[in-house]
Amino acid sequence: MTMLTIDPIEMGLPKAHHYLLGAVGPRPICFASTIDENGVPNLAPFSFFNIFSSNPPIAIFSPARSGRTGKQKDTYHNVKKVAEVVINLVDYKMVEQMSLASSPYDPEINEFTKSGFTPIESENIKPFRVKESPVQMECEVIEVKELGDQGGAGNLIICKIVKIHIKKEILNDKEMIDQEKIDLVARMGGDWYCRTDKNSMFEIKKPITTCGIGWDNIPEEIISSTILSGNDLGKLGGIEQLPDETEVNEFKLMELSDLFITYEDDAEKLETLLHEKSKQYLEKDELENAWKTLLSFNN
Repeated sequence: MTMLTIDPIEMGLPKAHHYLLGAVGPRPICFASTIDENGVPNLAPFSFFNIFSSNPPIAIFSPARSGRTGKQKDTYHNVKKVAEVVINLVDYKMVEQMSLASSPYDPEINEFTKSGFTPIESENIKPFRVKESPVQMECEVIEVKELGDQGGAGNLIICKIVKIHIKKEILNDKEMIDQEKIDLVARMGGDWYCRTDKNSMFEIKKPITTCGIGWDNIPEEIISSTILSGNDLGKLGGIEQLPDETEVNEFKLMELSDLFITYEDDAEKLETLLHEKSKQYLEKDELENAWKTLLSFNN
């Protein structure tokens, strides 16, 4: 494998910025609503953003200095004066308006007006919420940490979430957020975004209370398979206990007998077909059947 190796400091800001944003994504979008000391609202999106704690509920976003001028963003100046912000999440229906709000308007310009969003009053803080946003989080700014004084330097706005407003239409029957209904968008590199709809999402069950056997306990002849991918092997390593010999033999007789009869004189072809069949089981998340198929070859 040939790798491009770079030093982001020596390379300089424009290209380093391009590589960082192209590599680290998708990035959730913090659509930040702030207000200055005169009551003038500001609305701007930032993709250096995430949640970092549930107890206390903490979100952090970073309005970086301009790479061209080195100047701070209006959002930075506002939270230094009025230490409050609404973090509005961005769904697909509002992404073009959100992009419009990112234009470099002068500080006295109201981005709500320019982008056509509807300001609604918050309950605990002064900045307005974006009515069109599916989730709106009222936050108190507890710290601003400056990371540098040159262009491109970030400013970590550390926020304590004091109230969350969620549109009921994106909830499921258990009053939890339905990941297919929320339809969030996220930033990639350059001008690219991605959409978290059902066509782009997939589930992987978290091993919160279970420990799989691990990659290191998968037989070498399976590890070296030309059919099974790294993801396939990762799934196989997640099983807690391998099927025993009796289970494998029963499965072999009931489900695989035709293959063994047809290719009894061609072991190489038989092994390939068993690996292919195992991969099909893995695609359907039938982990035990995948293992029984693979283990049947030497049984």
